[in-house]
Amino acid sequence: MRINIVTIFPGFFDAPLATSIPGRARDAGLVDVRVTDLRDFTHDRHRTVDDLPYGGGAGMVMKPEPFFEAVEHLRPEGPVVLLSPRGRIFRHADAVRYAVQPELTLLCGHYKDVDERVAEHLATEELSLGDFVLSGGEVAALAVTDAVVRLLPGALGDHGSASSDSFYEGPLLSPPSWTRPPEYQGHAVPEVLRSGDHSRIEAFRRQLAERITRERRPDLWKRHLEEGEAGREGDA
Repeated sequence: MRINIVTIFPGFFDAPLATSIPGRARDAGLVDVRVTDLRDFTHDRHRTVDDLPYGGGAGMVMKPEPFFEAVEHLRPEGPVVLLSPRGRIFRHADAVRYAVQPELTLLCGHYKDVDERVAEHLATEELSLGDFVLSGGEVAALAVTDAVVRLLPGALGDHGSASSDSFYEGPLLSPPSWTRPPEYQGHAVPEVLRSGDHSRIEAFRRQLAERITRERRPDLWKRHLEEGEAGREGDA
C-alpha cells in the first residue's frame, strides 16, 4: 500500500520510518510511505502556511489552500485523514480498515488549528489519539502509520505476534508477559507459564487479560461485557 503524509516538517519522519517494522516493511516493498512538504504548495516567497484566525483570538491557523493543492497533487485513492484533537478516537479497528486500503493519506496540522474547510471538505475522516493536545499532527501520523504497517501481510515475521496484541480480538487488553530468567531478585515467573499445560496457560492468560482490563480500562471492560451480551442474544 501507499501512505502519504502531508506535513510542514518532513524531516521529522526520516529516522522513525527507517527504523524497526516500518523500515523493514519499506525495504521489503510492502509499503511506500511518501512524505510531502506542505510548503511546496505555497505561492509566496515566505512559503506561508498559516494566518490569523477570523474573529480574533490567540494563535495561528493553518491555511486551507496548501492542503487542498497538496491532496489534488497526490490524487490519493482511499481515506484522507486529518489528525486533530477534535477527531474521533483512533482505534485498532481503524488500523485494520486502513491496512486493506490501497492508499492512506494523513494530514498533519500544527500551530493553533487548521482551517475548518480542510476538515469539512477535504478530509474524509478526522481522528485523534486521545484526550490530550500535541504540538502537531506529526506524532499522531507516526502512530497511525506504525499501527497500520505492522498489520500488512509479511510486515511481522510471526503473525501470532500481532494476533495476541491488545485489541486484536475485541476490547480486552493483552495479558502481561514474562521471559527468562525464571526468577530475578526474588520475583518468580508464574508457575503455570512454566508448566507446559497449554490449556491452563490459555485460561491463566485470559483471566489476567480480563482482570487488567476491568481494573485499568473500565470503559473497555464495559464494551467487552456489552459485546458478549450481544453475542449471546444473537445465538438465542
